[in-house]
Amino acid sequence: MAANTDVHIWEKLMTDPIMVGVDGSGRSLRALVWAAHEAALRHRALRIIHVLPLFHSYATNEAERIGERNEWDQGVATEATAIVREAHPDLEVTSALPSGNPAAVLLAEAEHAHTVVLGAKGMGSFGSLLIGSVATQVVGHAASPVVIVNHVPTGHGRIVVGADGSAYSRAALAYAFEQASLRGAPLHALHAWSHPGPHAHVSAAQDALAKEQRQTLEEWLAPLRHEYPEVKVVEQLPDEPPVIALSRASDRADLLVVGSRGLGGFHGLALGSVSHHLLQFSQCPLAVIAHGPEVPT
Repeated sequence: MAANTDVHIWEKLMTDPIMVGVDGSGRSLRALVWAAHEAALRHRALRIIHVLPLFHSYATNEAERIGERNEWDQGVATEATAIVREAHPDLEVTSALPSGNPAAVLLAEAEHAHTVVLGAKGMGSFGSLLIGSVATQVVGHAASPVVIVNHVPTGHGRIVVGADGSAYSRAALAYAFEQASLRGAPLHALHAWSHPGPHAHVSAAQDALAKEQRQTLEEWLAPLRHEYPEVKVVEQLPDEPPVIALSRASDRADLLVVGSRGLGGFHGLALGSVSHHLLQFSQCPLAVIAHGPEVPT
């Protein structure tokens, strides 16, 4: 029975599509472009989701739901599909226009996706989708990796990952190594920490602590370096708060990867403070990893 379960999980991992939410905005177009490139890199299908507004949900049967899909809604999905097929003619592309609560719909779709990709801001009157409840709920509760595309990377050619030793961080490291391998990019592994005392004078004890932190980071990286020997790894141990260090590093990266919670998170919270702040401050696409083979679910 266990063997059959393992086979089912493996088949699911190998076949699930890259999913992207679109709404016709410029930011969702950037998310679409990123998602299509990711699907092509991974040789996976791309699934385009345009969630119909709540006022479409009064239909009582499928025929009425189809009738409620107006020309604009259909056009969003049609245009997105055409854009992808022009750039990636060999890519398998499907689309859907489900109706309902946006966060609930996207989370349901995420159960069948390898990765969920969203733009940082939608078209609604509530301002930034990134700061609002939809993106926060999807990032915090989706079982699959979620990538929020805020700014389009400009070819920095590096992946940055935050590491703190937590189980979620280990899952983020594994995802970041895979991304670096897929893209042929160097991986910058960043472990931000702070001296417990004043910074005016670096004492022998502080120097020893810095060496200990570097050794710890090397231990976290060792098994993945063995698994991905082709990936060049750059270790960074800035003496500053993680949010500041990772935000700064994102300005020179094509992708920033973090775990959804770290060592400092409160038990039961779906999203840690660092990942939550980076949703707003990252200067490149941000991948938030909630689960992995080493993370209990």
